[in-house]
Amino acid sequence: MSPHDEITRLRAELERHNALYYVAARPEISDLEYDRLMKRLLDLEQQHPELDTSDSPSHKVGGQPIAGFTTVVHRHPMLSIENVYEEDEVRKWDQRVHKLLDPGEVVEYVVELKIDGVALSLIYEHGHLVQALTRGDGQQGDDITHNARTIRGVPLRLLGDATQHPALLEVRGEAYISNPDFAHLRAEQERSGEEPFANPRNTAAGALKLLDPKLCAARKVRFFAHSAGAVEGIEFANHLGFLHAVERLGIPSTPRVQSFPDIEPVMTHCHTLLENIHELDFEVDGFVVKANDFAQRERLGNTSKVPRWAVAYKIEKYEAVTQVEQIEVQVGKTGALTPVAHLKPIEIDRTTVSRASLHNRDEIHRLGVRIGDWVVVEKAGKIIPHVVRVEEHRRDGSEKQFHFPHRCPECHADVLQDEGGVYIRCQNPNCPAQLRERLRYFASRAAMDIEGLGTKLIEQLVDAGLLKSIADIYRLKDRRDELLALDRMGEKSADNLLAGIEASKSRPLWRLLAGLTIRHVGTRTAQILADRFGTLDEITRQSIEQLAEVPEIGDVIAETIHAFFASQVARELVEDLRSLGLHFGKPIPAGSVAVAEPAKLAGKSIVVTGTLTQFTREQIEEMIHNLGGKPSASVSKNTAFVVAGEKAGSKLDKAKTLSIPVLTEQEFIDLIGDKPE
Repeated sequence: MSPHDEITRLRAELERHNALYYVAARPEISDLEYDRLMKRLLDLEQQHPELDTSDSPSHKVGGQPIAGFTTVVHRHPMLSIENVYEEDEVRKWDQRVHKLLDPGEVVEYVVELKIDGVALSLIYEHGHLVQALTRGDGQQGDDITHNARTIRGVPLRLLGDATQHPALLEVRGEAYISNPDFAHLRAEQERSGEEPFANPRNTAAGALKLLDPKLCAARKVRFFAHSAGAVEGIEFANHLGFLHAVERLGIPSTPRVQSFPDIEPVMTHCHTLLENIHELDFEVDGFVVKANDFAQRERLGNTSKVPRWAVAYKIEKYEAVTQVEQIEVQVGKTGALTPVAHLKPIEIDRTTVSRASLHNRDEIHRLGVRIGDWVVVEKAGKIIPHVVRVEEHRRDGSEKQFHFPHRCPECHADVLQDEGGVYIRCQNPNCPAQLRERLRYFASRAAMDIEGLGTKLIEQLVDAGLLKSIADIYRLKDRRDELLALDRMGEKSADNLLAGIEASKSRPLWRLLAGLTIRHVGTRTAQILADRFGTLDEITRQSIEQLAEVPEIGDVIAETIHAFFASQVARELVEDLRSLGLHFGKPIPAGSVAVAEPAKLAGKSIVVTGTLTQFTREQIEEMIHNLGGKPSASVSKNTAFVVAGEKAGSKLDKAKTLSIPVLTEQEFIDLIGDKPE
């Protein structure tokens, strides 16, 4: 093979592997194999300089330093996006959008992760990267093309048929540094005696303003596309079409983008993204909601500062650094083995944090966390704290690798990873840990709210053989003498427990659904199902297709619900609970919609903060929801009032700054004229 042909082959192969790694997230070769291909290309280009070209993948390692930066006017202004912090503010933005369009016009929205990076514009002419600009003041920015050529995942030449490339394609997005790469960079700085970088965003911003591109390349900056700038020779009907097109051309776009027909599923999806924020290996500070259709965007237009067709729903984040003292694996109600980091206690937003879930085996590997490591722990919104990254530069050699168990730590049964998933589960349906967790969750305030049936008592009841299934809870009334034989169980305690169990029989249907431990069915999904179908029997009669048609359910959840109720175990449990007298809901007449009583808190956004004494957090938020209010995670000018308990943190401070009314628990009870059950 001639040098020309081999160089052409190597370039095409390297470009393909770059797209597989950064765009499709499906690498086919190891880093070592990739480096060997790159070295062979570099060797050939050095031997045959006449064959070297500026768009060769070899030039991503960095060229010669530049003397300084040139300021360039953007073809179209790089506008910022309006920031909001409350769900109500997102809904008000949606109302403004609809007012500017024709009456009854449907608006499809897309939801993106808001990458906490540096805004960057990449300009391609006939498929070749010719310029890269920072946002600057929005009207003009600095030319940092020399550094953009080193950004991982940014192709110097677009993929596909060169004759089909647009004459001009400006792709805008965020330059960022992943958390694992940032941890490695700080460790390298520590070894070199340098002051470690402060955070990924500032490090990325600093990298792009370096004069020497080799130094920028060493910081391992990456890029996600999120919007189009100036375009000639190609047309896009909508945002999703644009993202799919740039991905086909080899440019990575913001991951996990989805579209929705209206604003309510948008908000639900934002909650889901927030709950799974720990899965990301890069920093985000919220979510961006955009009108998908470009023709609608044109009609909506811009203000002098922001586009009217987009809004950024930002989240409040707090973080701290602490040490991992131990890692333990817990077995959950569905058999999932969950590693939990026991942390040296640390205060985050005035709350003491001593534990953080590591979620699954893959998460431990991705983070590279070891026992004894110093880690960054983050708390975002109301989501439980999670480990963001390891402070590798603080390692002293005393840290210990954690080895994930190959058998269930409770019953020592075989474990198996979900097909196509990340969770590893105990395969023993009679595993004592699973039973305890199912019982604990069933009795919890998130489900059947059985007063007196706590974790320690459940352990006693399981150990004594009094509870072997959920249904056995309701048979305890016939085993009162055995109850009284338990440690610290007097007659009054036993009677109170049995009264609490009896009271739970009349709980709303959604609580029973939540307590059945159906995978993917939590409180919100249970409420949706109960509101839609009315009775448990009606839910069990639905096909997968019928369940999937319910807003916010979808195919995956529909399949798990259908599979659960089709199983012999579930059918027997349902009939068992029926015979024991549990409430299965009331039929909803065909075509009718339940009319609620006037809600005392209708439309009010309410924030709860601090330690409560008369309510649990779940209780008070459920009560707010039932009375028409909207429990919110952050304080804004649209907050109606704040309910503050002991040790209230920064939310209380912000409420005082904004002159938002602050109520004690008792004042809240007086306001609504009710008390917790």
